[in-house]
Amino acid sequence: MTTQQKIDFSKEGGSAPVELVNGFKPFFESKSGAIFHADSLEVLKSVPDNSVNLVFTSPPYALHFKKEYGNVSQKDYVEWFVDFAREIKRILTEDGSFVLNIGGSWNPGEPTRSIYHFKLVIALVEELGFRLAQETFWYNPAKMPVPAQWVTVKRVRVKDSIEYVFWFSKGPNPKADNRQVLRPYGKDMLRLAAKGVKTTVRPSGHNINESFDKIHNGGSIPPNFIDDDTPTDLLKMGNNSANDVYTKKCKELGVKIHPARFPAQLPEFFIKMLTQEGDIVLDPFGGSMTTGYVAENLNRRWIGIDNVEEYLDGAKFRFE
Repeated sequence: MTTQQKIDFSKEGGSAPVELVNGFKPFFESKSGAIFHADSLEVLKSVPDNSVNLVFTSPPYALHFKKEYGNVSQKDYVEWFVDFAREIKRILTEDGSFVLNIGGSWNPGEPTRSIYHFKLVIALVEELGFRLAQETFWYNPAKMPVPAQWVTVKRVRVKDSIEYVFWFSKGPNPKADNRQVLRPYGKDMLRLAAKGVKTTVRPSGHNINESFDKIHNGGSIPPNFIDDDTPTDLLKMGNNSANDVYTKKCKELGVKIHPARFPAQLPEFFIKMLTQEGDIVLDPFGGSMTTGYVAENLNRRWIGIDNVEEYLDGAKFRFE
């Protein structure tokens, strides 16, 4: 199929977009989505051009120690991931987005950081032609103080609690609406609104006038990073939930729990901002299918892919 041919499936909702994946049988189907147990790259190659509105994913990071779910070395990571990214760009609609959650890594044997994730961003933009729409930051207070050698033993580094969430677009004007992710106004803003905005000029040179009185706009526009002192955090969230239905059911039935889950609020933020009901969301490294679960609850159609069957056995619990 050529890039000029755009798939225009019905956006009525309530149907899994299995028609997008040719030659693969779904491992599981829900009302609005489907899980495929297969090689992600091969599945991506089967998806038509310009047919997916959002790809949201968190692939295995380039950690210097091996994880049981598999991860690629720092030196090979960019070359490995570019093959996936090339297919992701092809299948996105012209106003579609690709959101990549990726953590940093330490260099083996020394208290210095790898720059593999920055090299990946450069490759995605300069080699493949993605636009970097915005970089955001996920603060995960549940992260362990590792590497222990540098953080808790020699005490020469601090705890690493930030992960990057890069938002790429296929074209210069991706579909997005920050009104879908507004936060409640804080006490200071409510006080300011009660007093009224006074015309002034800040030391930075910004003119403050009546146009800044936005209290009736439904909420505050969130920043791309939310710190520990903000009571209405959207991107501050842990990933160590032990009481959700997925975790409880896995424990109850002895099914292996995916060791690297991200919290539901993370894909929720971007799915709300970058898609509309009936749009298609795809996660090529689906794991326990948090992305699919959130997409389903937000009335988006979705596709999730993973090559580890035991993780998918647990993922089904999210849709019971």
